[in-house]
Amino acid sequence: MRALLVFLALLVSSTAHADRIKDLTTIGGVRENHLTGFGIVIGLDGTGDDTRSPLVKGAMTKMLKRLGITIDPADLKAKNVAAVMITAELPPFAKPGMNLDVHVSSMGNAKSLSGGTLLVAPLKGADQRTWAIAQGALTVGGFFAEGASGSSAKKNHTLAGIVPRGAQVELAAPTMVPTRQIALILKQADFTTATRMKDAIIAKLGPDMAVVNDAGTVVVPIK
Repeated sequence: MRALLVFLALLVSSTAHADRIKDLTTIGGVRENHLTGFGIVIGLDGTGDDTRSPLVKGAMTKMLKRLGITIDPADLKAKNVAAVMITAELPPFAKPGMNLDVHVSSMGNAKSLSGGTLLVAPLKGADQRTWAIAQGALTVGGFFAEGASGSSAKKNHTLAGIVPRGAQVELAAPTMVPTRQIALILKQADFTTATRMKDAIIAKLGPDMAVVNDAGTVVVPIK
């Protein structure tokens, strides 16, 4: 355990070819996880999806039904709603209650998401489990304006936005905690860098405390 503590200090302070080990590598099993979801953005000023979109009508009908409101999809006429895809990154060691930034992108024929609010939507991982719940007001880095005569003006991209801290983690992030050894994965595989890294670790921890597995991996045993 003492060797592990020394190694963690080394990870922060040591250099390999004039760089810190932590800048050159990632630890095997410790990574971000991609989350994806489908959602509805409301509150758009007539810049939402076409009123004939079956995707929006179906999603809104189901959402209203969950809230106890039954409506005929044909009665949904307003263009203040847009169907969107939502993405986020679940960091390693994330715990329930932690907030994440979410990215929202239009998937229909909306003209702008500016001024919209994302309704509550689950974010799932590749395992189809819900890892976070997203909701909140969008921040869009641009604008879209349309006049009565049909003229329009647009600046930057208005069909994608961010909800800062808009998702709350529901489950602890899956992370493989090393028990016998730590695998340092080089961000750019190179035998010279791996060898110098191994030598730097051995110089601090002693012989047999680092092994070059290949050009992209240096293994440090936990003793």
